[in-house]
Amino acid sequence: MVWTPRATVAAVIENEGRFLLVEENTGQQPHNVFNQPAGHLEDGESLIDAVIRETMEETGYEFCPTALSGIYRWIEPVSGDTYLRFSFTGELGQHHPDKPLDDGIIGPHWLTPQEITALGTSLRSPLVQRCIDDYLAGQHYSLSLLTDM
Repeated sequence: MVWTPRATVAAVIENEGRFLLVEENTGQQPHNVFNQPAGHLEDGESLIDAVIRETMEETGYEFCPTALSGIYRWIEPVSGDTYLRFSFTGELGQHHPDKPLDDGIIGPHWLTPQEITALGTSLRSPLVQRCIDDYLAGQHYSLSLLTDM
């Protein structure tokens, strides 16, 4: 068996003290869950292009990444799958409310850090809270850390 980590991206977007989260039905949990706009890196795609695409597909918002806020390794306890998450922060652009969202996406929500913490087991993974905590702690790294070759 070949071990293959799953590369994902996430957008940590704050506006007036609230963070943009996505409510989704993954079909795996017994209830809807909340996540940052996030998803898998596609073949031939840069990490920056992936987070721009995922944010639009899941929220209808344009997103311009300005910093990397963290890189995380997480092993999902049930499946044993390893995820490498690249978390970005940046500028929110125009909203396209009529754009159809990805399958399973219920819709975007703007929540305070306290409201997010209160979601507890309704967060898709512990990465959601950790990414926000690290953002609030001031973790912002230059996008020049990323190199596509």
